[in-house]
Amino acid sequence: MSTVDQTLDEVAHAAAGSVVNAPVLFVVLEGDRPLARGARFSLVGIEAVSFGRGTARTATRSADGRALDLRIPGRWISSTHAVLRAVGGAWIVEDAASRNGTFVNGVRVTSHVLREGDIVETGRVYFRVRGAPAADGPVVRDVDAGRAEHPFGLQTLLPELEESHAALVRVARNGAVPILLLGSTGSGKEVLAREVHAQSGRGGPFIAVNCGALPVALVESLLFGHVRGAFSGAARDELGFVRSADGGTLFLDEIGDLPAASQAALLRALQEHEVIPVGATRAVAVDLRVVAATHRALDALSDGASFRNDLLARLRGYTHRLPALRDRREDLGVILADVLSRVAGPRAARLTLTPEAARALLAYSWPLNIRELHQAMGSAVALAVEDIIDAKHLPLELFAPPGARAAEPSASSPDDALRDQVTALLHEHKGNVTAVARAMGKAPAQIHRWMRRFEIDPDVYRGG
Repeated sequence: MSTVDQTLDEVAHAAAGSVVNAPVLFVVLEGDRPLARGARFSLVGIEAVSFGRGTARTATRSADGRALDLRIPGRWISSTHAVLRAVGGAWIVEDAASRNGTFVNGVRVTSHVLREGDIVETGRVYFRVRGAPAADGPVVRDVDAGRAEHPFGLQTLLPELEESHAALVRVARNGAVPILLLGSTGSGKEVLAREVHAQSGRGGPFIAVNCGALPVALVESLLFGHVRGAFSGAARDELGFVRSADGGTLFLDEIGDLPAASQAALLRALQEHEVIPVGATRAVAVDLRVVAATHRALDALSDGASFRNDLLARLRGYTHRLPALRDRREDLGVILADVLSRVAGPRAARLTLTPEAARALLAYSWPLNIRELHQAMGSAVALAVEDIIDAKHLPLELFAPPGARAAEPSASSPDDALRDQVTALLHEHKGNVTAVARAMGKAPAQIHRWMRRFEIDPDVYRGG
């Protein structure tokens, strides 16, 4: 990694760490307006938030900055519905004698002390509060995703992911730096790769290749092309994926599954900016940007000699990790709006969610990520003939007890297992990186590298 790229990586991590604990209120989802996406509002200095009905989604701060009045349209929310108060270092939600009640995690309450991760429901509008009350500290700017112009792949309400995406865009606009995208299967890596290409300004095509689906015997021919007569069945010249991406972006998905025999040839093509088609004797120059992606732990594969260290170094010009959907529940409404628009078309504007359906979507762990959400909503839209998506229209997996689910998130990939191990040890040792390194038999520098890669803030685990 070059000094410039490493600096961008460190800046993104430092910026994310500065906002990860800032108190923030998220409007996650509106059941009556699932296309409204979500919003976020800083709670620094806020002592009380009032929730009520309005003609549009608005947030008004008091002159002294201690109160926030949030208005959201909807026939189920009362004009004065609930109040969120900062009391003794915690947030307490109180129902204001509303007509349809206030719920926390699906249970009706009159007054409730919120825990991290709780979902507050007021009139079919779903909120989440993150961070403890604070009189001062890092202020996260207010954002209404319904008014934002960000492309689908870059949309997020999470401040730390927003900072990470901003750094990725800066790197993307340098059309030469290779990018490695890490994330579990179905988390949206190809969508993000397409946004990298769009941001790069490169005039050539975007060519996507699933390295895990390439037949071993044909890998080099498919990647680098061949000349007529190079082998039996080669009736004409073929460019191959690499030359087809000339002037544009080559997306190598599941790069960790590329056969070892083909890794050396790919390394040469990336180093020399040229390829030798199968059966040819002369190299052909290519100009392309490589974006690679994997759900596998490439560091572990390279340590075990399953993946070339020199190829990994060539691919990892800049590394960006895309969190699993379970780790970005605040973004569910943002992502759901785009998914519904894709699967329902013009009909999406008429769709609504019952409380039972919305609660199920927010409570489920989504082990197969955005891909699973897309499939679930595709079938739900088909079944909801009256444009009201109910729990009965959703897959049964969303209602199974956690222990009965076939694919729990912690088993989704070796990378996720490593992340879980690091976070578990940080919790056990109260954020002491040296103690974590000792427990794992690694150098502290390696733990710091993993924390940067997985966007883990050790301060979260300190202080008892």
